[in-house]
Amino acid sequence: MKRGTLFTRMLIVDGVIFIAATGVGALTINATIAATRQTISPEQFKADSIAISDILNPAPIHNPYAVRMDSMPPGGVRLEVDRGIAIGREFNDSNYLHIGEASVMGIDPINETTDAWNVCRPIVRVESCPDFYVDNLTHSLPYLVPEAEQLLHDIGKAFRDSLQSRGGGEYRVKVTSILRTHSSVRRLRRRNRNAVGGSAHLYGTTFDLSYSNFACDSLSTPRTTEDLRLLLAEILRDFRRNGRCYVKHERKQSCFHITTRRPS
Repeated sequence: MKRGTLFTRMLIVDGVIFIAATGVGALTINATIAATRQTISPEQFKADSIAISDILNPAPIHNPYAVRMDSMPPGGVRLEVDRGIAIGREFNDSNYLHIGEASVMGIDPINETTDAWNVCRPIVRVESCPDFYVDNLTHSLPYLVPEAEQLLHDIGKAFRDSLQSRGGGEYRVKVTSILRTHSSVRRLRRRNRNAVGGSAHLYGTTFDLSYSNFACDSLSTPRTTEDLRLLLAEILRDFRRNGRCYVKHERKQSCFHITTRRPS
């Protein structure tokens, strides 16, 4: 990794990684991974002509993939999918498995966004793209460890490719939760008593994909929510059986809770 290389919103300068992260209601510099903990003044901090002030006060960047239709069209052309998947039994990996894997692969949990100075390994910003759509995140931050971010891309691409091979349709999977802090988990538990205090989301290895709503990009070939849900279940079944992830079917949150796994 070269000095001065820009990865999404991560800058590496003299062994220090600065990450611009979206907090609740504000864009802040809230994470750094320091090989050395020296203090760098704003005057010293420049990389590829990008000054620290440009990161603290970035110009708005239009992401065309963050645009979608407000709702899925009614009706829908049926898909050829496996209608015999017992989703509740197929995707029932316990929270202990998720947290056990996450605690080994992920970052140390943080309490507030400003505590992300102490993250122990790189994290990557997750943004809407051709493979998936990132929903409005009210209780989480858009960051994952690189392995989890790659898994998310692979799942989203497999979903899109499979959909096209079965007759088409402009849909993407929707990401509804990513990295949580201890404080965001506490807020979530006050709102939702079913939320788990010890969450794999704390480690940056875990994300949720909705199965009740998908990002629709065009009315060209309408599909039913049920068929898209079963198609996503097929994709996740293959990834899970290949040892790429653990998956939990969350009924109350209408999502698949997914944690990346170490290569076997």
